[in-house]
Amino acid sequence: QVQLVESGGGLVQAGGSLRLSCAASGRTFSVYAMGWFRQAPGKEREFVACISRSGISRSADSVKGRFTISRDNANNTVWLQMNSLKPDDTAVYYCAEDTRGRWLPARQVEYDYWGQGTQVTVSS
Repeated sequence: QVQLVESGGGLVQAGGSLRLSCAASGRTFSVYAMGWFRQAPGKEREFVACISRSGISRSADSVKGRFTISRDNANNTVWLQMNSLKPDDTAVYYCAEDTRGRWLPARQVEYDYWGQGTQVTVSS
Protein backbone atom coordinates (compact mmCIF):
# COMPACT_ATOMS: atom_id res chain seq x y z
CA GLN A 1 0.00 0.00 0.00
CA VAL A 2 1.43 3.34 -1.11
CA GLN A 3 0.87 6.23 1.24
CA LEU A 4 0.99 9.88 0.24
CA VAL A 5 0.49 12.45 2.99
CA GLU A 6 0.09 16.15 2.21
CA SER A 7 0.72 18.93 4.69
CA GLY A 8 1.29 22.67 4.78
CA GLY A 9 -2.15 23.95 3.89
CA GLY A 10 -3.85 26.73 5.76
CA LEU A 11 -5.36 30.18 5.59
CA VAL A 12 -3.45 32.97 3.87
CA GLN A 13 -4.28 36.42 2.55
CA ALA A 14 -4.23 37.18 -1.15
CA GLY A 15 -0.69 37.83 -2.30
CA GLY A 16 0.77 35.58 0.34
CA SER A 17 2.62 32.30 0.07
CA LEU A 18 2.32 28.72 1.22
CA ARG A 19 4.54 25.70 0.81
CA LEU A 20 2.84 22.33 0.57
CA SER A 21 4.65 19.05 1.07
CA CYS A 22 3.84 15.47 0.18
CA ALA A 23 5.64 12.62 1.88
CA ALA A 24 5.57 9.24 0.17
CA SER A 25 6.06 5.78 1.61
CA GLY A 26 5.52 2.19 0.57
CA ARG A 27 7.57 2.22 -2.64
CA THR A 28 10.62 3.78 -4.23
CA PHE A 29 9.67 7.42 -4.65
CA SER A 30 12.56 8.48 -6.84
CA VAL A 31 11.56 6.52 -9.96
CA TYR A 32 8.08 7.98 -10.39
CA ALA A 33 6.57 11.20 -11.67
CA MET A 34 4.64 13.16 -9.06
CA GLY A 35 1.83 15.64 -9.48
CA TRP A 36 -0.28 18.18 -7.65
CA PHE A 37 -4.00 18.61 -8.31
CA ARG A 38 -6.62 20.75 -6.65
CA GLN A 39 -10.37 20.69 -6.22
CA ALA A 40 -12.59 23.56 -5.17
CA PRO A 41 -16.05 22.89 -3.67
CA GLY A 42 -18.51 21.84 -6.35
CA LYS A 43 -15.85 21.81 -9.06
CA GLU A 44 -13.86 19.13 -10.83
CA ARG A 45 -10.36 18.25 -9.77
CA GLU A 46 -7.82 20.04 -11.93
CA PHE A 47 -4.16 19.68 -12.73
CA VAL A 48 -1.77 22.07 -11.04
CA ALA A 49 1.77 20.85 -11.66
CA CYS A 50 3.86 17.72 -12.10
CA ILE A 51 7.50 16.77 -11.96
CA SER A 52 9.43 13.94 -13.54
CA ARG A 53 11.78 11.67 -11.65
CA SER A 54 14.69 13.70 -13.00
CA GLY A 55 13.24 17.03 -11.82
CA ILE A 56 11.72 18.41 -15.03
CA SER A 57 8.40 20.11 -14.33
CA ARG A 58 5.32 21.55 -16.01
CA SER A 59 2.44 23.55 -14.59
CA ALA A 60 -1.05 24.65 -15.51
CA ASP A 61 -1.45 28.02 -17.17
CA SER A 62 -3.51 29.22 -14.22
CA VAL A 63 -0.55 28.91 -11.85
CA LYS A 64 2.40 29.34 -14.19
CA GLY A 65 4.89 31.81 -12.81
CA ARG A 66 3.39 31.64 -9.32
CA PHE A 67 3.64 27.98 -8.28
CA THR A 68 6.76 25.84 -8.36
CA ILE A 69 6.90 22.08 -7.90
CA SER A 70 10.07 20.44 -6.65
CA ARG A 71 11.17 17.14 -5.20
CA ASP A 72 13.72 15.67 -2.84
CA ASN A 73 14.15 12.07 -3.84
CA ALA A 74 16.47 11.30 -0.94
CA ASN A 75 13.71 12.22 1.52
CA ASN A 76 10.77 10.91 -0.55
CA THR A 77 9.14 14.32 -0.59
CA VAL A 78 7.60 16.58 -3.22
CA TRP A 79 6.74 20.23 -2.58
CA LEU A 80 4.51 22.86 -4.10
CA GLN A 81 5.69 26.41 -3.44
CA MET A 82 2.75 28.75 -3.96
CA ASN A 83 3.41 32.48 -4.27
CA SER A 84 1.16 35.42 -5.12
CA LEU A 85 -1.86 33.44 -4.01
CA LYS A 86 -5.31 34.47 -5.21
CA PRO A 87 -8.77 33.69 -3.80
CA ASP A 88 -9.35 31.49 -6.86
CA ASP A 89 -6.54 29.25 -5.61
CA THR A 90 -8.74 28.17 -2.70
CA ALA A 91 -9.15 24.41 -2.92
CA VAL A 92 -8.15 21.09 -1.45
CA TYR A 93 -4.74 20.25 -2.85
CA TYR A 94 -3.81 16.64 -3.55
CA CYS A 95 -0.51 15.03 -4.41
CA ALA A 96 -0.44 12.01 -6.67
CA GLU A 97 2.03 9.43 -7.94
CA ASP A 98 2.34 7.88 -11.39
CA THR A 99 3.87 4.40 -11.28
CA ARG A 100 3.87 3.69 -15.03
CA GLY A 101 6.84 5.74 -16.14
CA ARG A 102 4.91 8.47 -17.91
CA TRP A 103 6.53 11.76 -18.84
CA LEU A 104 4.97 14.72 -17.03
CA PRO A 105 1.38 13.40 -16.88
CA ALA A 106 -1.33 16.03 -16.43
CA ARG A 107 -4.52 13.94 -16.28
CA GLN A 108 -6.05 12.37 -13.19
CA VAL A 109 -6.35 8.98 -14.88
CA GLU A 110 -2.60 8.88 -15.40
CA TYR A 111 -1.93 8.74 -11.66
CA ASP A 112 -2.19 5.63 -9.53
CA TYR A 113 -2.02 6.84 -5.93
CA TRP A 114 -3.40 9.89 -4.17
CA GLY A 115 -2.99 11.60 -0.86
CA GLN A 116 -5.83 12.67 1.40
CA GLY A 117 -5.55 16.35 0.49
CA THR A 118 -4.75 19.52 2.38
CA GLN A 119 -6.97 22.59 2.47
CA VAL A 120 -5.69 25.90 1.12
CA THR A 121 -7.86 28.95 1.72
CA VAL A 122 -6.93 32.35 0.30
CA SER A 123 -8.84 35.34 1.61
CA SER A 124 -9.36 38.64 -0.21
